[in-house]
Amino acid sequence: MAEALLIGRKNIVKFTSMSGGVDTDKFIQYVKIAQDKHAQGFLGTDLFEAIQAKIIAGNLTGDYLTLVNDWVAPALIHWSMVEYLPFAAYTIANKGIYRQSSENADNASKDEVDFLMEKERDTAQYYTTRLIDHLSFNNSKYPEYNSNNNDDVFPDRQANFSGWVL
Repeated sequence: MAEALLIGRKNIVKFTSMSGGVDTDKFIQYVKIAQDKHAQGFLGTDLFEAIQAKIIAGNLTGDYLTLVNDWVAPALIHWSMVEYLPFAAYTIANKGIYRQSSENADNASKDEVDFLMEKERDTAQYYTTRLIDHLSFNNSKYPEYNSNNNDDVFPDRQANFSGWVL
């Protein structure tokens, strides 16, 4: 099945602190990763694939358009940033892996990047909780939400990531 991205460059640049000068090819793969790891996990395979099929066919309308624009996109934007931030300072090229730097700026420390990731994760969890609540209260609008079986990803009904506890 062909795959469609549920959000694009405009969403991330507009609703996060990412600069508009960042090349799309530096972060767009993290949107795909966030879709697979997070969006599919909260929507379930059947609803996720139904939305993608509607996007590809050009007929994402009505309740499904509202679901994507008002509920999925805000969460996915911030999950994409959670996935992107650890790699933002690096370039992988033919001669190796390079850490980017600027003449008139300091690179962020690992602790600072971790702090930004946690802030993005908190925001993503907030929007994901709202998405799950919306789906729970309106699941009759999206029959695919409850139709998963066999090796499909079943929708996760909780957005909390508690981290590691030792």
